[in-house]
Amino acid sequence: MSDHEYGLQAGEYELLDNMWFKLRGVEKNNSDSGSWSFRLQFIESHMLLLIASGKGWITVDGRYLELRAGSAFVCTPGQLIEAFLEVPGERGLYVVRFDVFAQPETSERQTQNEPKLQNLRFPIEEEIVASSMIEWSALCEAIGDSMKSEDRLQRMRGQIQFYELLYSLLRDGQRVLDTDSEAAMERAKLYIEQHYREELTIELLAREAGISSRHFIRLFKQTYGWSAIEYLARYRIRQAQELMKPDSEYQLKDIASYVGYQDELYFRRKFKKITGTPPAAYMKNAKKRIVAYHANMIGHLLALHITPHAAPADHPWTEYYRRKYDTHSVLPLAQDDDVKIEQIRKSNPDYIVGLKEFTSAEAEKRLEELASTYLMPWLEHDWRMQLRLLAEWLNKSSEAEAWLDQYERKTRAVREQVKKVWGKERLLIARISGHAIHILGIRSLGEVFYDDLQIAPAAGIIPDQPEQQWTRDELMHTDADRLLLIVDDDAKAQAAWQELRQSEAWGQLKAVRNRRIDYLPSYPWTEYTAFTQDLVLDEVLKLWRNRA
Repeated sequence: MSDHEYGLQAGEYELLDNMWFKLRGVEKNNSDSGSWSFRLQFIESHMLLLIASGKGWITVDGRYLELRAGSAFVCTPGQLIEAFLEVPGERGLYVVRFDVFAQPETSERQTQNEPKLQNLRFPIEEEIVASSMIEWSALCEAIGDSMKSEDRLQRMRGQIQFYELLYSLLRDGQRVLDTDSEAAMERAKLYIEQHYREELTIELLAREAGISSRHFIRLFKQTYGWSAIEYLARYRIRQAQELMKPDSEYQLKDIASYVGYQDELYFRRKFKKITGTPPAAYMKNAKKRIVAYHANMIGHLLALHITPHAAPADHPWTEYYRRKYDTHSVLPLAQDDDVKIEQIRKSNPDYIVGLKEFTSAEAEKRLEELASTYLMPWLEHDWRMQLRLLAEWLNKSSEAEAWLDQYERKTRAVREQVKKVWGKERLLIARISGHAIHILGIRSLGEVFYDDLQIAPAAGIIPDQPEQQWTRDELMHTDADRLLLIVDDDAKAQAAWQELRQSEAWGQLKAVRNRRIDYLPSYPWTEYTAFTQDLVLDEVLKLWRNRA
């Protein structure tokens, strides 16, 4: 499988500015009962097969591949080609032959004897899936009619129509790039996570992804913000951290060997570089019993690789948490302050962390008698500063900075991908709570979209406000290209949502008409912590998928 199967790359986009194309001819085969075949031969020009109906096969330099209806297949000069297609019905098969040239940049050193044209390969090779075979077929019919004309202007028009066909092919080829490259990178990432204990190489991972090593190196870093080798190292260290739980009795050398490092000294250096703290110190700190007095502290503790010893029982330990953390061992704390404080006293904690604004003076005094207590000022700081303040108090500032660095690198990678998919589309994030409609801005997942990813807000949204309350009529007149909707689980919110989406105006919204609306549950998405902001970043590109 070649790099070109995954669409245009950055350098090839630049080449398009200097490329031009010359149509040689177009043929149609639509035999009702027969078939089409192409005898084994080396081809001298580009050949494009557009399969409107039927099925068959093609061999390219000895490789056997299927031909499918609804797709096109590009062959390039010098390839050894043989093909066969069953062609039922009227739609049949189109064969387009053409050449690709480029005008090189002129220079003072160029002589009159030097060639001024150079043959190039078409930017995409092999299969392209059609977004509309009707469009491709109509263009081929028009090109064929124009090229048969005795009128030179009409034949010139055929060349222009051929460029329209090429534009459609390249456009759909880029769409294949967006889908296939994502799947390829997911395969490679999953392979790393399943085989992280083994010795992995770029060549092996590229084969797993089905692309060349050079293309794999560029695409993996573009997708995840880390090189594949960096991702492997970070995944190994995360697994090592899981083995350093408070009840663990593993020796450091055993942990290093288990996650794929036979050299313990190298493992120690890598661990400190990635986490910001030496592994021995990390293991010592991991044995500390830390109580989250308020639920909103949990997300910051998780970002510091701390699973709380005790936390409020009414916190929705969603599947997102269960999938990543061992939460069954967390002591569930009652809602009543007196009962909760008594539970904490019996658990003999080392530290207690909570929120200043939501703790009474009496409760604060009682907590300080039990263990070293930190009550964070919640409303005056954003989540990054909250994480840093908590980390400083727990003597984990280096861990916090390492985590934030990873978050920023991931943000840059996701931002570049979002730009390609969204362009200048505007976004509105709304939460239905009770009968009210809240438009989310700062101190919510809105920060990830508007600040970190720099997505344009819909008209009327003030992103630097915590939230705005809109009327139903205001929502119905939004110019948002995309809608992200959060509906609370209570009966009032669900009833308001049912009434809203059953209204005629709802169906007329641009985002609804274009199927650019997606939904999230209340939890954990309405929390404002480091963990949930990172979780949003992981999910951004999955939202609105298959709704185009």
